[in-house]
Amino acid sequence: MPSIPQWISGNHASGAWARPKDAPPAKAPKSRPPQSLRDKLPFHGILPRYSGPYSVGYIEIEVPAASPRPFSHITRHGRHILQLETVLMSLYYPSALGSGVGKDPGGHKHWSRQVWLRHPRSEMSKGYAAFAQLPEWLTVVWFFMTTWFTKLPAFRNAKLANHWPPEQNARQGGWKVKNETGEPPEGRSQQPVFPLIMFSHGMGGSRTAYSSVCGEFASYGFVVCAVEHRDGSGARTFINHPPEGFEGSRKERERTGGVDHWDTELTHGWDVVDFIFPKHNPHDTRPSNEQGIDKGLRSAQIDMRIAELEEAYNVVKAIVEGNGTAIAEQNLRNADGIGASSRGTDGVDWNCWTGKVNLDQVTMIGHSFGAAATVEVLRNSDRFQWFGQGIIYDLWGLSLKLPESDPGHRINVPLLGINSEAFMYWDDNFRAAVGVCEEAKQQGSLVWLLTVRGTVHTSQSDFCILYPKTASLILKQTINARRAIDINISASLEFLAQVMPRPTAPFHRCLESEKLLESPCIERLPTEHKPAERWTAVRLKLPHETRDRFIPSVRHKLKKYGGVVGEEKEIWMHMAPSAEELKSRYLGKVSPTNQTASDEIDDVEKISQISAAEHRTSKGFVAATTPVWPVAKGE
Repeated sequence: MPSIPQWISGNHASGAWARPKDAPPAKAPKSRPPQSLRDKLPFHGILPRYSGPYSVGYIEIEVPAASPRPFSHITRHGRHILQLETVLMSLYYPSALGSGVGKDPGGHKHWSRQVWLRHPRSEMSKGYAAFAQLPEWLTVVWFFMTTWFTKLPAFRNAKLANHWPPEQNARQGGWKVKNETGEPPEGRSQQPVFPLIMFSHGMGGSRTAYSSVCGEFASYGFVVCAVEHRDGSGARTFINHPPEGFEGSRKERERTGGVDHWDTELTHGWDVVDFIFPKHNPHDTRPSNEQGIDKGLRSAQIDMRIAELEEAYNVVKAIVEGNGTAIAEQNLRNADGIGASSRGTDGVDWNCWTGKVNLDQVTMIGHSFGAAATVEVLRNSDRFQWFGQGIIYDLWGLSLKLPESDPGHRINVPLLGINSEAFMYWDDNFRAAVGVCEEAKQQGSLVWLLTVRGTVHTSQSDFCILYPKTASLILKQTINARRAIDINISASLEFLAQVMPRPTAPFHRCLESEKLLESPCIERLPTEHKPAERWTAVRLKLPHETRDRFIPSVRHKLKKYGGVVGEEKEIWMHMAPSAEELKSRYLGKVSPTNQTASDEIDDVEKISQISAAEHRTSKGFVAATTPVWPVAKGE
């Protein structure tokens, strides 16, 4: 039978992604690439396999919140609309050798994978219809024809990895590297301790909507806790309740947390939370909105989001401290819960999680409204002492709460901001993003702010990967959707390599640095693809569409051979540390963890990075200063 062409299947031409042969019985079984018939058919809805040296596992958890309560006085039809009752999260993590082979951890014949469009899929489709203000039948048909059967390339309930990775990622060495181990760093234990990332989704998002980003981080050796927010900013989410008499039941939540429920909700064991439109200004997220942001609603939503992140962190902490079995017993996403998998947490080896996640220098990441929540988390360092650095993807800056007068309520940890080109042209919002970065700089933190060229707001989610034609033809994205994710991950890993102590994290050894953070700063914001005001932040303008699509692809090919430099790079750098700031960092004068230069990075890399910063300054680029942008709209 002839093989399916590469342009249909997405398989590597060299066969690097092909199914490896079974290992001898005396050795650990080899991992298998997650694959099914759906992954090979020429339809929409194929998610790329992760490029890091680890296979990826996936666990879903929903447990009663430790501190249930309503947020703000806002009510609809006599009921508070912002209520914390349970916390729902997905864990993406590096999985052990042998993932995908034989029976799954629960003893089932076939390994399970999470569907991208969560269960119940028809109800989730209708939730997206309400969010997008489209007919329900249309969205159900649309999802059925595209991503109804799409699954994440991660193994449900797989065992947490206990090995150090090799020094190559899957792009360099093929799938076989996921079956190889590396030697532990000198002076380190045989089993690594994985760093933790907390992830907050944007408007209309969910715990699976950013699976490409979360899974990529996990494949490089991070445990990623992706929280699904119940603050009315997602398209639709379900809250499960246990039977009466148990913690988390409606009566128990009303008694201990002061929450309330509609009578119609009492007919079944779950509640539904749909996207909440501001009552008097339903389109306050649009740049053209003249009435301004609904600060009351958005501030309350941010308060609820950071409470959910705090609850989720405590769940992960309980698991790492050896209480995973107790968490599993509380899990409401087992077979009986709405939206749950029939596998639940069957077969999860909770013992292998004990002491294997670093809970002290956690990375906080968010996209859009999730980036606004990230900013607020980082400002509350007294409450969230465990966060060591933050990454903000396409910050929705106009939703930010005003910083308090207390000087201590400021970002004082390293910060990386990555914009899409479409959001960069939203002048007021970009100013807000720059203001956040300046805030962190004034506290002595290392700060980078950059824009990925040819991208739109959804380029940092799964949307553009699953619907590339829509992103290209309607939103006018010019960059390859998978390449956009690659750039975001590469820049993020380069940032984390600079600000996290080494060699305690496995990703340091397999990082394929593109030196994105060494790019020179530009002096003025470009306007070549700035759209008309009605399309601000939504799409790009392509005056010469054929040329504008052709040039980026050629640029990417030339980049491999070093033929693209300066302004032709795939990013625009707006802010970056000066040589003096990097020197201070490496000498331990600014580092929040007070690491010495020898602990942070080796001498060769240190000299290279500081030299790059000096080069930025000597060449006259705006290094580590506020960039210049057009003052008047349309200028």
